[in-house]
Amino acid sequence: MTKLSQFISSYRSRQIRALCIAAAIVTLSVTMTGCSTVSGIPVGRVPAEILEVERKDDYQDISMLRLRQDPPEFYALGPGDVLGVYIKGVVGDEKQLPPVHYPEDTSLPPAVGYPTPIREDGTVSLPIVKPINIEGLSIVEASNRIREAYTGGPAPILPKDSEVTLTMIRKRHIRVLVIRQENGGLADISKRGTGHIVDLPAYENDLLNALNSTGGLPGLDAENQVLIYRGMYQDGVSYDNLVSAASPRDGQMCDDCFCDESKIPDPAHVTRVPLRYHPNNPPSFGEDDIILGQNDIVIIRSRENETFYTAGQLGGGEHYLPRDKDLDVLGAVAIAGGQIGQTSTGVMALSAGAGGGGGFGGGRNGGGQMGQFCQPTEVLVIRELPCGDQITIRVDLERALEDPSQRILIKPNDVVMLKYKLSEEVGNVFLSLLQFNFLFNGSNF
Repeated sequence: MTKLSQFISSYRSRQIRALCIAAAIVTLSVTMTGCSTVSGIPVGRVPAEILEVERKDDYQDISMLRLRQDPPEFYALGPGDVLGVYIKGVVGDEKQLPPVHYPEDTSLPPAVGYPTPIREDGTVSLPIVKPINIEGLSIVEASNRIREAYTGGPAPILPKDSEVTLTMIRKRHIRVLVIRQENGGLADISKRGTGHIVDLPAYENDLLNALNSTGGLPGLDAENQVLIYRGMYQDGVSYDNLVSAASPRDGQMCDDCFCDESKIPDPAHVTRVPLRYHPNNPPSFGEDDIILGQNDIVIIRSRENETFYTAGQLGGGEHYLPRDKDLDVLGAVAIAGGQIGQTSTGVMALSAGAGGGGGFGGGRNGGGQMGQFCQPTEVLVIRELPCGDQITIRVDLERALEDPSQRILIKPNDVVMLKYKLSEEVGNVFLSLLQFNFLFNGSNF
């Protein structure tokens, strides 16, 4: 062996020993300095009540037929309807044809006669006779009652064959207010709630028509329920006083650090209409609950509080929880753009680095980042507890891929942090030094 060969062999041996010493120093320094200070409790040791989350996968959509009222057998007249009345010789000149009206509602045929509204007491006021009550009658029944008023009795006003015509000019409407708060977003996007004043025709004054007139069913960023507020101002004052009385001071509904909202009753003038339900607990509201009255308020609330946060190797961010399905820890990592599972054994990465070409190692985004040969496989889920406490739950992604019990469900306000294990960090440092040696001296010893 020549002196040059001996020198090269000795130099490379010293390099290998230096790499081993460097790896040992990194391991010792990380252990002593406590760089990985957040450990968490393994998911298998966390009490079940802390991991319990209301499951959404088992829920199903409510039938849309339950959001509308059944169509009536006939249109029953009532206050607010405007009729076209023509009574020859009484309402209208005998020598002139009655006026013809073309209603704005295209579902109505042209109306004949003089506009006559039905008053609040359900009567119509016509010449000569006393007010005639026609509330709840059909057009045909109302025509016969008016005809009877003029041609019947011991002293009839008109002959039996007198012309009496009754038609519909405008149906009554019910005015409601629809407030939709689902339009908006997160981060620097401000919420943009919208309000709509809607005039619904009689017998179409139900929840389904109100939603259809203002943009359809709630979006994915809205709660899966609709609130209908009825009543007057004082009803709202009474309910606010009830909630205020249920403060932690009296200890009935709340204690010093936790308030059970389920014990606070809904106000009598509010109806909750769920849009999804569990098959074992179908909603119990009736048809009268979804029929809207004059000046009722329909509110669709935003889900802006149903979010979770990401940190660590996932980067800082805020994300919506899915509205209609469960989200486990694997799904949360995927939503945030994290990589789950190793894409290779690392042999291809080493050979690529040795050749001096291509990305080496495959970092968080799959390649091109020096020193990230081992993917992070430890997830910490920081969860809020009552009384202001919190718990940190540790999940091993490699085990979660095979063991469903490790795939805990994410709750609102959870913080999901992806981090390296100590062995993964040491491995990355060692392989980075090895890569540097290959690139600097070549791949052949």
